[in-house]
Amino acid sequence: MESIVVACITGVVTLIGVILSNSKSQAVMEVKLDALTAKVEKHNQLIERTYRLEEGLSVVRNDIETLKGKAG
Repeated sequence: MESIVVACITGVVTLIGVILSNSKSQAVMEVKLDALTAKVEKHNQLIERTYRLEEGLSVVRNDIETLKGKAG
């Protein structure tokens, strides 16, 4: 009978340890996910700005070609 009680107590203590460990791990993962999300957002903003610059460059090149045609 004693061994059953000891086994139950050990099981409960182990379960509590696992739950606490998982909650700490989850908290760390959330912090890392937030940091990664911020980095991805910065990257996406850079890509959007680059795309707009490329569009503007295309318009400028087209204008230059038009002006060359008129001058020549």
